[in-house]
Amino acid sequence: MKKFKLVVPKGRIYKNVVELLGDIGIRVEADDRTYRPYVNDPEIYVKIMKPQNIPKLVEIGAHDAGFTGFDWILETGADVVELLDTGFDPVKIVAAIPVDSSWENLKNRKVIAASEYENITRKFLEEQGLDYIFIRTFGATEVFPPEDADLIVDNSATGRTLEMNRLKVVKELFSSSTRFIVNKEVLKDKWKKEKIDEMLMLFEAVLNARERVMLEMNVPKDRFEEIVKILPCMRAPTVAPLYGDQGYAIKIAVKKEEVRSLIPLLKKMGATDILEYELRKVIA
Repeated sequence: MKKFKLVVPKGRIYKNVVELLGDIGIRVEADDRTYRPYVNDPEIYVKIMKPQNIPKLVEIGAHDAGFTGFDWILETGADVVELLDTGFDPVKIVAAIPVDSSWENLKNRKVIAASEYENITRKFLEEQGLDYIFIRTFGATEVFPPEDADLIVDNSATGRTLEMNRLKVVKELFSSSTRFIVNKEVLKDKWKKEKIDEMLMLFEAVLNARERVMLEMNVPKDRFEEIVKILPCMRAPTVAPLYGDQGYAIKIAVKKEEVRSLIPLLKKMGATDILEYELRKVIA
């Protein structure tokens, strides 16, 4: 049987990726010690790896596709095709120094820079014209300054860890999130390309649904045109006449952030029996 080889990241982004796969019908089950989990689709083989290793493994064809952070795609320089930004686990890659240190002063002497991102850090420091010594870290980068490093390059979600370690951001290098990537040659394989296209369509449908809710309401005939004009639907609202010619039932998919102001407005304009419920998939 032909197999589609998918690699899933170990660590903090594992949960979101596995939930996304589950939402499109690919159930992945593993305990903390398992790296080759059970998958309910016999055509898919899944392996769990550290996200740092995934871009290169996908590039060389050890796996057909996988999920990893954009930071690790840049760090490894992997030649892969990025098909989807899931938006999961967003972070900023930043350069930070101790709060009582001066960025201008660092530019005038040799600095010790510590990071898990060697290539990204070297490129940044050379662009800044700094004379430096690089130290490769293996986690807990924020503890290096001030005793063991003058500067770090690290990922930051909220900035709280940096603050707790008395560090301040001097430069934001770029933003990163979890991406779905594939091997270039795989896209030439008809069977695998179809598999990827199906997965991608369903991934996007699930992610779209997470941003939206369904609203249903009844609208009197004399307010119909007025209400329809203000509805923020995807294309056009679904409309059906109510029994006894008493008005219309309207159904729309709207973004979650719009609901808070939209429902009171609809109520004020005469809409009744307003229902809101979650969506599973949205395919435009």
